[in-house]
Amino acid sequence: MASSRFLFLLLLNYVFVFGSVSYPSSSARVPSSSASKVSLALYYETLCPYSANFIVKYLPKVYDEGLISIVDLELFPYGNAKLQDKDNIVCQHGPFECLLNTVEACAIDVWPDLNTHFAFIYCVENLVAKHKYPEWESCFEKLKLDPNPVSECYNNGRGKELELYYANITGSLQPPHTYVPWVVVDNQPLYEDFENFITYVCKAYKGNPEPDACKSLVHQVISEEKANPTGEVCYAEETTKTLASY
Repeated sequence: MASSRFLFLLLLNYVFVFGSVSYPSSSARVPSSSASKVSLALYYETLCPYSANFIVKYLPKVYDEGLISIVDLELFPYGNAKLQDKDNIVCQHGPFECLLNTVEACAIDVWPDLNTHFAFIYCVENLVAKHKYPEWESCFEKLKLDPNPVSECYNNGRGKELELYYANITGSLQPPHTYVPWVVVDNQPLYEDFENFITYVCKAYKGNPEPDACKSLVHQVISEEKANPTGEVCYAEETTKTLASY
């Protein structure tokens, strides 16, 4: 049987080619109805190359072998941005990052279906990974998505409201985030082992039966938390940078 990740990528390819996609009209994210699902949260910023790498290379694994059936995935595009005054947001990689953070927040809001907004965010972050992020609007055409709801969200102030909301959520993290990507499973940050998030999701899952993605794992004792990641990240206290500096 084909894995659910394969089916997702097949759907994504179908959308690219034929332009058939549907999405809910609701403007609010619909929470998971299954209490047994494991919460998986990604706090990131759009122009951090390491966030883009995680989204493009690792996060699609939620579609491997039925894993998505036990995961409630939420994305928070704010990252290491800072609030100046009451509502002036300054982003680590400059104004273009603020724009894309808001665009992706709007995408989540106007397309609450995970498959739809994740496909869009994946497309944008894939362009970031390829240093082609100014071409982000091409993702609307590639996915045959109407750009108007996102444009309206960005221009009518809804996007700013969303970013201020994400600023509050990100700033309230305990323990505080120190870099992005910051990956949290059931309210527990994964620190240096965030690329291995599937193991943590499977350990946290209490339901039956386990998806095949979990059955294939060797269950190991989770190592002691460490403050410093082994992978590359964008630290919260770094000076504002441009992508060219990486």
